[in-house]
Amino acid sequence: MQKAPDPHDPKGLIRESYQIAGISDGECRSILIDWALSLPGDVPQDAALAALLDRFAPEAPDHPMTALLREGQRAPRPRRRRTRPRA
Repeated sequence: MQKAPDPHDPKGLIRESYQIAGISDGECRSILIDWALSLPGDVPQDAALAALLDRFAPEAPDHPMTALLREGQRAPRPRRRRTRPRA
């Protein structure tokens, strides 16, 4: 029986990054970008980051992915552009 995908980490990318011994900051950044692009549109990124930090940070506080997840929580969210309707 296959386990249902995690709504906060649908591809398991963040989970797998914590299992890679000696992973670098650059590798974690690449994984985090892939994670962000694969996050379903109905899952708020802030909520996903908080859930992932709650799950992984206590056991790996010095892991480069933990630092990036925290950085992601502090980053300002881009404003959506308002487009004017065509006349």
